[in-house]
Amino acid sequence: MSAVPRLTRRLVLEEAQNVADGAGGYDTSWVALGTLYAQVKPGSGRETTGETVPLSRVPYRITVRGAPVGASYRPQAGQRFREGSRLFEILAVTEQDARGQYLTCFAQEEGAA
Repeated sequence: MSAVPRLTRRLVLEEAQNVADGAGGYDTSWVALGTLYAQVKPGSGRETTGETVPLSRVPYRITVRGAPVGASYRPQAGQRFREGSRLFEILAVTEQDARGQYLTCFAQEEGAA
């Protein structure tokens, strides 16, 4: 049995929504869905080339309490977590164990190197 995660980091779960820009198109706006407490564990990072600056990409395993499929507070791929100015793009979500007591979110933080 794995150790109980220490959910000590406060993260805001956000979802992208399209908002009309007044010119026939739309802009993407991020809307907060709620606050979750999490355990955040970094993986090993790597550097890639962006359009104008090098970018560092760091994978993370973010653990949160379990939630039923379809619940608004259950993270899903395409959403993101915000912690102050830091952003963690959610790539995939899975149950940590058969009981679904905790969820593991595979995420990536991206920023200028």
